[in-house]
Amino acid sequence: MCLFRYDDDPEPEERDPAGPLYVPVRPGAPAVTVRLFRTPLGARTAVGFTARERLTATLGAGQPWVRLSGPVLRSLTEPLGVGLLTVDPTLTAPPVTAPPPAARRTGPPVTRRAGLAPRAG
Repeated sequence: MCLFRYDDDPEPEERDPAGPLYVPVRPGAPAVTVRLFRTPLGARTAVGFTARERLTATLGAGQPWVRLSGPVLRSLTEPLGVGLLTVDPTLTAPPVTAPPPAARRTGPPVTRRAGLAPRAG
């Protein structure tokens, strides 16, 4: 795909995908809030999925969502300084979980003194 628009290009690249997207939200009363994410380089981005199955595969079955078109999603996030829209992201970090009970230390904490090197034998 070409990222630049040329006058003779019969199908210039679309800025937004056709059709409504499944957009992850945070539930709240009395409304929901669109979830914002970060790209691998740290830029904030809105996220939308073209199928509910893709959203579930990436964020889990318990993730609430709403249907919004690309332009509407952009109009909601641009005032917040978020100009990016990522469609169908697949790379995400696994959820953070607590270590298993066997892996937890039960003894006193280990302290180290600053500036001391181990003794040579």
